[in-house]
Amino acid sequence: MAEPKQVNDPLWNSEDAPDPIELGILGWLLVILRGVPLALLVFGGLIVLLTIRLVELPLFGVKRPITPFVTQFVCRNAFRILGIGFQSSGELMRERGAVVANHTSWLDIFALNARKRVYFVSKAEVAKWPVIGWLARATGTVFIERDRKKAREQTQIFEERLKAGHKLLFFPEGTSTDGLRVLPFKTTLFAAFFSDELRDFMFVQPVSVVFHAPIGQPDRFYGWWGDMDFGPHLLKTLGARRQGTVELIYHSPARVCDFENRKALAAHCEEAVRHAHSLARLEK
Repeated sequence: MAEPKQVNDPLWNSEDAPDPIELGILGWLLVILRGVPLALLVFGGLIVLLTIRLVELPLFGVKRPITPFVTQFVCRNAFRILGIGFQSSGELMRERGAVVANHTSWLDIFALNARKRVYFVSKAEVAKWPVIGWLARATGTVFIERDRKKAREQTQIFEERLKAGHKLLFFPEGTSTDGLRVLPFKTTLFAAFFSDELRDFMFVQPVSVVFHAPIGQPDRFYGWWGDMDFGPHLLKTLGARRQGTVELIYHSPARVCDFENRKALAAHCEEAVRHAHSLARLEK
């Protein structure tokens, strides 16, 4: 998962201050009523997952035939506890390959795992983050370093995971946003898909992640951008009197070898994600 940071985009000032948080007595009560069950679900699920992994790892190695179902169960029920609506359309990719999506907030992790068993690709620094890093490592996140010298090594890791049947998930925008727009896709990670080891069997499925704010709240209610801290955003989400909806739109998978290079593939995926994202926001 990419951390929120400043983005040089002429269509968006990422330095915009977040909307003020006003919980009130009812809001704090909701924080407790939702937060306690959510914590029990997440950390209870983590304990179950790690216990199963003790048996799964020596028997199956990199393959994970059981533990992804635990992750999916936790993520699906997290939305039930939060009260956030969940909608999904489109067919899930059956071919081996990766999934790319736009990135609005930490809630994307729950949403994308709830619908499809995926493994996120994240920068190495995330592994050191408290709580988020622990969860990421436990659920099989692939950590990469921004070092060209290790490009070959990372491609081999991608190949091993893909051949094991894992669907790797990337956020090509490189950062989370206010959820009102899709930023230009960075093409760097797409280069790995064109290696001799991956190109012939690799597919990439674009997914549009659309958050619809609660009635009466700003459209960017669920967005997590700029210098926003995780804690206040979590409290705002837990304490919302009304909740909105997250919508996932799965697009047709793109065969990597049908594209001339990484820039062409990235542009195709970006257009699919951006077009559906814009339409979905207009329809609400």
